[in-house]
Amino acid sequence: MEKKVAIVTGGVSGIGKAICQELIARNVFVIIADILEHEGRLLEAELNRAAVNAKFVRLNVTDYKNVESVIKNVYEDYHRLDYLFNNAGIAMYGEIYDMSIDDWKEIVDINLWGVIYGTQIAYPLMKKQGFGHIVNTSSAAGLGPSPMASAYSTTKHAVVGLTNSLHYEAEEFGIKVSTLCPTFVDTSIFDNARAINLDKSIIIKQLKQQKLISPQQLAKMAIDGVHKNKAIICPMPMRKTIDFVFTIFPFFHKALMRMVCKVSRNARIS
Repeated sequence: MEKKVAIVTGGVSGIGKAICQELIARNVFVIIADILEHEGRLLEAELNRAAVNAKFVRLNVTDYKNVESVIKNVYEDYHRLDYLFNNAGIAMYGEIYDMSIDDWKEIVDINLWGVIYGTQIAYPLMKKQGFGHIVNTSSAAGLGPSPMASAYSTTKHAVVGLTNSLHYEAEEFGIKVSTLCPTFVDTSIFDNARAINLDKSIIIKQLKQQKLISPQQLAKMAIDGVHKNKAIICPMPMRKTIDFVFTIFPFFHKALMRMVCKVSRNARIS
């Protein structure tokens, strides 16, 4: 295939959908990989109105065999895999003492194991072909503490650690690896998030008071960052703010984190 080929997990909505659209605008053929089959077929039809730009494939990122089958089939069908965006993920709010081990398993399976599966399967294929770029979606919550969302933050810190390490490990084989760390993006992730013993409407109201960027803005930043082979792709004002506050004003940072706890606890149901 003359076009470059990309797989985008969680590609049906939000950041994933915007990444699919941006890649197509840059003449990349996109595999929309998502568990939402009906929505995926509709998006496939929408993206293929003018020309054949995309194909939907059902994917459950928590199922290793399914991930392996999808990625290997794409490689066999198109004889290349230029990009893998491990983007699928969920959010979860709540204090750790309110969480069960099943809550932990759900978020770790999707946010972390889903990324590990995709990376572990695509990496040898890219090594074989001698090129490729893996982009793993983390979060600004993976760059610093995120009280009242500790499980979410745990998975996102792990994704940053995995991806930053592989960024250098993969250079020898012509493979590029980047971490995408969104900040506050105007998607449905807030509405779809699990809120454990918290009034989600209060949490969402607080979150949406932040300055939100559109998924399309983030997707453009993401692809530009990919082309520059950035190890971490994050809206720069947030990245600079995090680094500055952590380093120069540690006491202010502690006060901010305590305020987050206090505000979130006002949303407790019991």
